[in-house]
Amino acid sequence: MPKIRSFSAPWLQEPNPGHKLFEQAEETNRLPASIASSRNASQGPNRTIAHRGNEVFVARGREIRWGDLADLKDAWEAQQSRTGSASHLNGDGSDSSFEVYDEETSRLPQGPGYRVIKTPVACEIRQLVISPNKDQLAVLTSHTVHVCMLPDTSHLTSGETAPFKPKFWTVGPTTHVTSKSAVVSALWHPLGVNGSCLVTVTEDAVVREWELSTIDRWSFDTPTLEVDLKKLADGTSLDQDFGASTSTNKAFSPDDFDMKVASACFASRNSNGWAPMTLWVAMAEGDVYALCPLLPRRWSPPPTLIPSLSVSVAQKIETLETDPEATREEKLLAKQQLEWMADLDNQEPKLLDGPYGEVTEVYSRPSRPGSIPRLQGPFELAVAPQDEQDDEVELKDIFVIGAKRNTADLMMGEDFELYADDDDKDSLSVSVICLLSTSGQVKVCLDVDGVEAQWLPPRNASTRAFPDQAIPSLLVFHTFDTLKPAEITPDSWPVFSEDVTTRYAFYVTHAAGITYVSLAPWVSLLESELQSDSEAGADFRFDLMAKGQRAEVDRIYTPQHAQNVLAAATAFKSSDLGHFVLSATHNDPVIMFFDTPESELMSDRQETPVSTEHGETPEPLIVWEPRPLFHPSEVLSRPSTLPPWVDALRTSRKRPLMQQEVRLSVATLEIFTEGHRLVSSEVFELNNAVAELFRKCEALTYELKEQITKVYEVNQRIETISGEGESRSTKEQNISEEMLVRNRIDVMKVRQENLARRVDNLRKRLGQVSTRELSDKEKAWAEEVRNLAGSILGDEEEEEDTTSASISTAGKSLKRFEEVQTLRDALFEQAQQLQSTDSVDGTASPMPVMKIPSEIRKQKVAQVMSLLDRETALVEAVKSRLEKLSIE
Repeated sequence: MPKIRSFSAPWLQEPNPGHKLFEQAEETNRLPASIASSRNASQGPNRTIAHRGNEVFVARGREIRWGDLADLKDAWEAQQSRTGSASHLNGDGSDSSFEVYDEETSRLPQGPGYRVIKTPVACEIRQLVISPNKDQLAVLTSHTVHVCMLPDTSHLTSGETAPFKPKFWTVGPTTHVTSKSAVVSALWHPLGVNGSCLVTVTEDAVVREWELSTIDRWSFDTPTLEVDLKKLADGTSLDQDFGASTSTNKAFSPDDFDMKVASACFASRNSNGWAPMTLWVAMAEGDVYALCPLLPRRWSPPPTLIPSLSVSVAQKIETLETDPEATREEKLLAKQQLEWMADLDNQEPKLLDGPYGEVTEVYSRPSRPGSIPRLQGPFELAVAPQDEQDDEVELKDIFVIGAKRNTADLMMGEDFELYADDDDKDSLSVSVICLLSTSGQVKVCLDVDGVEAQWLPPRNASTRAFPDQAIPSLLVFHTFDTLKPAEITPDSWPVFSEDVTTRYAFYVTHAAGITYVSLAPWVSLLESELQSDSEAGADFRFDLMAKGQRAEVDRIYTPQHAQNVLAAATAFKSSDLGHFVLSATHNDPVIMFFDTPESELMSDRQETPVSTEHGETPEPLIVWEPRPLFHPSEVLSRPSTLPPWVDALRTSRKRPLMQQEVRLSVATLEIFTEGHRLVSSEVFELNNAVAELFRKCEALTYELKEQITKVYEVNQRIETISGEGESRSTKEQNISEEMLVRNRIDVMKVRQENLARRVDNLRKRLGQVSTRELSDKEKAWAEEVRNLAGSILGDEEEEEDTTSASISTAGKSLKRFEEVQTLRDALFEQAQQLQSTDSVDGTASPMPVMKIPSEIRKQKVAQVMSLLDRETALVEAVKSRLEKLSIE
């Protein structure tokens, strides 16, 4: 999916002239929002936007508004530059862009880029369908069809502001009327001469071809081909009349329900084989039919169409001739196709000038076997998932992607190869049919067998040919939902819209939003398997592909108001405006800009140095996340209906009640009831609008914080890459580490205080709870501690009631300690005397008679020292223990 860059275009927002394209029509301005948006919501698809290059046509009510988006954008940019320069000269930095649009100039936009096209329609326009050559515009209401001859762009950009009145033609003035069946689809035939063949499909399953010509008025009054599909489904021979019935009195028939048309579609002009001339019809009850070949009386094929059909028919006949198991039905069908091709090959095409100086070859529709083909279907959906909602919903739209052109078979034996378009390189050799239901479920089906031209047998062969026709089938490759269960409404009408970048991508527009769907993830893989000659393991690979690769489905837009009905999404891609999708609510535009491939490539290279030798400036890196543009509810700006109601009362028959005091009466009750109804509805809408605005203001604060955080992260990345933020980052890292240490110390202090407080509380509680006396052992141990303290600390620590036994014990310990000290002092004195005697006499003193070995002396000294250390350690231990006891 392409990345969304923005959800807004300033030149299409109020108060700029571009917003006038999407404003409500005058007849719906005074309606409540819920009524204005839901009126006629279930009468058909809402395709009210068409475009021609940068020009856009928007249907609002009974009028069409034309605008050149490129001119509107240029005018807005020029106005912004003038406003910016004026504010710079005035020395004021305020934004004065809104000062240009005052009350008088904002009523109708002035200057180029906008015009109103008046139409002769009598009710609201539902669909706009532009012709392939962009010179005609089909305008559809619920029951009528008109064709507008579009003028050249120069006539619309002449600078005039008055409504433009082009030439309009009414298609089928007696056929498509309000008393007849509704029109569900109007398609420009892809093989029409200069795009002038219009195919209309009504709800009662009648297909009509109109080959329009401005010099022939009757071409708009009478169709060149008219087919009633209900009659054709029961047909047995070519000679029957399959035209629509002209009688107004119709009897009941089950076909009125089973064959109620929901939509119809052609494949593109550049599709392969019979696809461009195949009309696919989707019925509301879920059936799918095909009509092939459906051609106008005069048609212009692309250069490769007739040669490819000739090769296909020749190969089929050659295969059937050598196949002994070929049925008579297949041989008769091949014979009819050969007869049709022979009639086509015998024609000499007429050359006409095309729209862009090209020469167009025009052929006549072959008259043999017949002009009306056989109705193929209903198609059986093979391997369809058993969905619980299938029995409750109905089909609403169909979208067909034709198979790619088979240039290999066409140029077999030639010395050169035919040029293939880029779309054909990554395309399928089978057609893809997408079905859309009311619940938003999309079924992607593959036409594996391929729809070919078929006709009913002639009258003389109707009894023996085609006794039991095989039911055609479509392979359901993928099924997915685009709506949540809470978003499903029974009166919604979701529609398909094609993409401009690839034909295997499309948009699904429904009341709950716009969904982008891309089939590209599995198209190339499936085509490689279809073209592979190896059949070993094909079933396993196809099973893995069906379970693994899925379509890319993404909701790209969700409306703010649930009651809004969105117009079908229209994709644009131009060098002036870029790639974007345009839709509209009942009062505002909806636009989404995507990244183009060039900008995506440039954004991928933002992190690497870009050479600017040639003066090329790379696009800035987009770091913000785009969000849908918020539109305040129009209820806040819509005038109240209460003053007009009061003015109407003053001129009605109840005028006397407005000029007198309030009295209890039936008329007064009616006035109060009507006034309460008006006021309550307006107050309810105002409350909802104000609540929504308040919620959006609250969300803005959180979004602003996120944006500030992202900007800070980007700033840090820039400083890191440029090297300017290294020292700052080091300082910030040191500060952060210091703050962490301080925070941890503070936390530990708080925990220590809490623990100390808990210990004190526990001690107090234990002291209060524990009241028992000391045991004998505890008393003896306490007495021993006191005696030891008295023996070490002296008479100051001795208590008066100390017993004689304790005094004697303490005296013995102290006496032993004093004797040891006395002996130590005596020994030290003797050693000093001996040393002094030796130093005075100069000669060594005579050794005593008794000789004591040095080892014994050392042992004795060591014993004395160990005794001293033991006594010292004992004294220190007792002292520390007494100190602990005194502290407690």
